[in-house]
Formats: sequence, C-alpha cells, structure tokens
Amino acid sequence: MRPLEGITVVALEQVIAGPFATRQLAELGARVIKIERPGGGDPSRGYDQTVKGMSSHFVWVNRSKESLSLDVKHPEAKVILEKLVAKADVFLQNLAPGAADRLGLGPSLTEKHPRLIWCGISGFGPAGPYAHKKAYDLLVQCEAGLLSVTGTQEAPAKAGIPVADIAAGMYAFSSILAALLRRERTGKGGVLDITMLEALGEWMGFPAYFTSYGGVPPPRSGAHHSTIVPYGPFKAGDGGTVFLSVQNEREYANFCDRVLEKPGLKTDPRFATSPLRHRNRTAFHAEVDAVFSQLKTEEVIQRLDKADIANARLNSMEEFWRHPQLEARGRMAKVASPAGPLDMLKPPFNIEGMAPRLDAVPAVGQHSDAILGELGYDAATLARLRAARAI
Repeated sequence: MRPLEGITVVALEQVIAGPFATRQLAELGARVIKIERPGGGDPSRGYDQTVKGMSSHFVWVNRSKESLSLDVKHPEAKVILEKLVAKADVFLQNLAPGAADRLGLGPSLTEKHPRLIWCGISGFGPAGPYAHKKAYDLLVQCEAGLLSVTGTQEAPAKAGIPVADIAAGMYAFSSILAALLRRERTGKGGVLDITMLEALGEWMGFPAYFTSYGGVPPPRSGAHHSTIVPYGPFKAGDGGTVFLSVQNEREYANFCDRVLEKPGLKTDPRFATSPLRHRNRTAFHAEVDAVFSQLKTEEVIQRLDKADIANARLNSMEEFWRHPQLEARGRMAKVASPAGPLDMLKPPFNIEGMAPRLDAVPAVGQHSDAILGELGYDAATLARLRAARAI
C-alpha cells in the first residue's frame, strides 16, 4: 500500500512548481486531478517537442495524474470546481498573483471545508511590496541573490535547471505531507503559503550568513568553491577534467602525500590551513596543475580513489542517462504517454515494501468524462458543456 492512497488532490496548477509538488504526491499514492485549459492545456505542454513530440518540461512533472479540461472562468465550470473541492483533501494552486482569489478559490475555501488543506504557491506571497509581481524562475534566482554568487568573476550565471520552481515545489510537497499528518491528529486542514523567494532563500543560507556576518560576499568562482581549496575541476595531461573535493585537514594531508606526492605542502606556510589555501588559491592550484599535467585522467582518478579523496567525472546528459550506478540500482522505468512508452527516471523514494506509482503522462482532458461522470454529469450534459466550451 502506498502511504497516500485514499487522498484526493485537486490541482489548479501550471508549469513547474505546482506540478512538481503534486507529481510526488501522486507517486506516493494520492489521486491528483490536474485542471487544464480546454485545448492547449498547461502552458508547459508547448515549451518544446523533444519527447516524441511532447514537451520535456511537461512529461517530467505530470505523470501519474488525471487531466480534467475546464475553463475555470465559465459559470458552469465554477460549479464543477465547487463539487471537486468538496470531495478533495488537498487543493493546490500556483496561478498568477490574485487569480485564485478572483475565482473564489483562495484560502477562504477552508472556512467552508475545514478539513481541506489549501496550498498556494507564489513568487513572493499574498502580502508585501512584491505581492503583485509575476515571478519566473530566473527572476526569483535574481531576487534571491543566486546569480550574485554563481558564475565567474567576469559574469554571473543562472542555474541550469529551474531551482526556484523546484525548491518551491519541494517545500509545498513536504508541507502538504506535514499538514496531512496534523489533520490526522486534529481533524483540521489549513492554509499553506509557499513562496519561491523564501524556498530558494533557504537554499541560499551559506552565502547569506557568510555575507551578513563576514561583511563581504563569497566571490563567484565558477565550478570551484568560493571558500574551500582544493575543490572543483582540474585538467589532466591528456586533456580530461577531474573534479575533486577536499573537505578537512585529514583529507588534505592524504591529498598531499598520496595524490600530489608532495608531503612538504602540508606544512607550507601558504597552505597549512583552509583559510590560507583560500587566500593563496592561485598558487595552490598551480601546484596541483603541475602534478596533474603529467598524468592521464584515469591515473588521476586512481590516485584520488586510493587516497579516499572524493572525485567525479564531468558527465554529459547522455552519460548521466546511462549512468552505471543508476543502471545497477534499476532507476529507469517505462511510463505510458499519449505518444507511446517513455523511458523515465523513477522518483527517488526508496521506501521498503512500496513501489511508487508510475502511471501515464495524460493528454489534455483525457479523464474529463470519467471525473465528471463521478460527479453525476451524464453524456448529454457533457456534450452541452463542450459546446459551451466550459470543458
């Protein structure tokens, strides 16, 4: 049995943050009814066509859900929504600022349905000077200061994945789980207010505290660490790149003795402590480069492994997709979709005795008739609603 079996989630969601949260609820057993605009559906369906004609964004975060097409502004659609919410355990929305309230789907729903868990995901929250602003991932990365510490000294860089959306989705997911547990104990639902700025801000703890108490921000250092040395990429003599990380003085001694084979560097006054190595980063990197330039990539990795120094190759996406560790752990699965079966990564839930749900990626409105049938709508009524473009 999956832990969320019997839980119904109604999701007026779009793009990444909301769908990422609800997909995980679905994989733990919840029934997730995803409301989409008739015709085009979730805007992320049109972002690209790389997955057998479907969007990579959409298939990533929307498997295992039921799709109900509904024009939420249509008067009869509002009646349908009221019936759905009355039967739901969780209502989640991540519409533009103020949109849910204008539709009558704001936090006040919990007054009529006291067991309902209402979750709103927004860029900045329902109050404050930024409450009215639209929020897209890059813009929240900027507001949270991520770009100020990511990139090189010459230019900032955004993260290559939508980290603000993912962070908000993760905190929405975990908060809903906590609210469901609280409801089991108290019988009451409640309101969850998740913002992208605050979610990503939590992930910015190290540079935020470093700057607030140190007086200066950590420098942008590309793939190297802003304070730990050695940490990051180094070239081998055959042109390959090896990433490594030395986390403490014991590891540093091992690195000097067994990898660089230069024990004198342990007591070199320029490098004897972590702050000194950071201060003299360029000189220390030169010592590493002098050794690695005489070795092949595999020889560097062998030395690092024997010395128990953490290291990694820089994998392409193709290499990650075929990663031997993922293969050994059986982390790929076949998932159905409107375009046929897809190879997809399993979710990272590894709960003893439970297989996560891996149901199909839905087509727009694929489950409309079945869901509305459960609410008492017959074929004639469904035909009329379609004619009126309510569904």
